[in-house]
Amino acid sequence: MRRLSRLVVAAASACTLVGALVGAALAYPNPGLVTGDVVVHDPTMIRTSSGGYVVYSTHGYLEARTSTDRITFTRAGSAFGSPPSWWRTYSSGNDPWAPDISQQSGRYLMYYAVSGFGSNFSAIGLATSSTGQPGSWSDQGVVYSTTTSSDHNAIDPNLLVDASGRWWLSFGSYWTGIRMIRLDPATGKRLSSDQTLYHLATRPDAPYAVEAPDIVRHGGYYYLFASYDRCCAGTSSTYKVKVGRSAAPTGPYVDRSGTSMLSGGGTMVLETHGSVIGPGGQSVLSDVDGDLLVYHYYDGNAGGTPKLGINLIGWDSAGWPYVY
Repeated sequence: MRRLSRLVVAAASACTLVGALVGAALAYPNPGLVTGDVVVHDPTMIRTSSGGYVVYSTHGYLEARTSTDRITFTRAGSAFGSPPSWWRTYSSGNDPWAPDISQQSGRYLMYYAVSGFGSNFSAIGLATSSTGQPGSWSDQGVVYSTTTSSDHNAIDPNLLVDASGRWWLSFGSYWTGIRMIRLDPATGKRLSSDQTLYHLATRPDAPYAVEAPDIVRHGGYYYLFASYDRCCAGTSSTYKVKVGRSAAPTGPYVDRSGTSMLSGGGTMVLETHGSVIGPGGQSVLSDVDGDLLVYHYYDGNAGGTPKLGINLIGWDSAGWPYVY
């Protein structure tokens, strides 16, 4: 009987171990099926009024890809046919980055950054469109900028409209991390009556590698998704997506354990697994079948080529997001 009991215990332990390994393997799903032209960095996606999808991404005057089914994507030009004159001040190659698209009061808005890699001599611009389609955008100029003497960086913008209808722009990369300003809904630019520069997230360890904020409202909280660690290094990338939440748009944001995102906190949402390397540069879209995490990753099966990733977001019983 003792031998049988030992066998039963051993079998149960083995099953527990296998279950743990399987659970770990399933902790992060692979990206959902996407095909066609899906080589992107820093994607933002919208479902237009006509029911189709447009993805905009870094480079090429803000590269555009369209889809009718959220699976097959086709390259469709760029947001801009030619660069606004002010871009060259911040980028000798007229190279815009990290767009953020949304639809507000019947028009489409796109915030984006112009900078040089590793520099905080940067600016965030705004463009508007009546359709959201490639080539339809009108530039509205600079919204916010930083210089090499600034302690933060004006890239990776994201618009939040809070529960009271107030507009906020979060942004930031390295230096002191994620910052936020309040915007005027009438212009989409900084609100003159509130010049506060809010601080949302940073790292306690140099080089303070947190960037690409995206804030969404769910239930009674605001959730700050951000990318941590090293981007843009192919299979050597260590990018990952973390999240914190707050009852107010300006923070404080804390992770599941209660650690502030101003102290390096952040609950993991997605990180390297298998051939999916360095996922990040994320945005969140609410679609007809739920919330989506839209991001890029480096494909270990394709020499580290950056590709579009899309996963549905679930919300657990405690209100924390996960991807599936």
